[in-house]
Amino acid sequence: MASGFFAILDDIGALMDDVAVTAKVAAKKTAGILGDDLAVNAEKSTGFISSRELPVLWAITKGSLVNKLIIVPIALLLNVFFPVAIKVILVLGGLYLAYEGVEKVVEYFFHHPKPSHVEAKEILQEGDAAENAKIRSAITTDFILSIEIVIIALGSVLEEKLGIQIMTVSIIALLATIGVYGIVALIVRMDDAGYRLMKASGEKGILSVTGKILVKSLPVIIKILSIVGTVALILVSGGIFAHNIAFLHHVFPTLPSILREFAFGLLAGLVLVLIIILGKKLIGLFRS
Repeated sequence: MASGFFAILDDIGALMDDVAVTAKVAAKKTAGILGDDLAVNAEKSTGFISSRELPVLWAITKGSLVNKLIIVPIALLLNVFFPVAIKVILVLGGLYLAYEGVEKVVEYFFHHPKPSHVEAKEILQEGDAAENAKIRSAITTDFILSIEIVIIALGSVLEEKLGIQIMTVSIIALLATIGVYGIVALIVRMDDAGYRLMKASGEKGILSVTGKILVKSLPVIIKILSIVGTVALILVSGGIFAHNIAFLHHVFPTLPSILREFAFGLLAGLVLVLIIILGKKLIGLFRS
């Protein structure tokens, strides 16, 4: 009896070791999208009065958890009953990510910049409607990115047993939500913490300097996250194409993989941006 019990513990330990390894691999493959998810939600969670930032972020976090609860079971079921759909969804998601990344680059270079933050006073004046609209927008974006996170995580363990697939994907989904929104919570409260330090120190000494650094760092950090997230979108999409479209395996074979993947993502994004722009112009001509 005792030997059977220890055998079960040994099996559980071996399973946990396997899950730890697969989760590490899946986390590396989803890191790019997590970077963009972090940048997007940090931006969407700012611009409110201080007392509303955390409630808004909590509402978005709950929406993100619901997204994962919907997406994870569907992805696992598709993998069991219709596995070809996983690659199709991956490639379609890759196209979306490539378009989103390149569209940001095009917008930056060829269009007039738009203000990235809405003044807290405006949000306060517009009331609950503006706040709810921003929350819905963030949850919708999270849903799209969550699909890619879950599918990419699942794609990294397709050769493993079903139990390992379920545990790995569930861990990545949970870590994605807790990790991303935990960091966002710290970021959006940086300026508030800075103001408190400045006030407590009477705007003198090292605490005041630290407070000023925190206040000034917030917009810089969000800007950096936005740039890193944009590059990550293009790289992640290119990686999806490189690993899931057979004929691309032999394109640019001498280039380092990171340059190949960036090139694939960039080219796909440019094509999609041109198609969308031309499509909008044609629709405008027909309407006029």
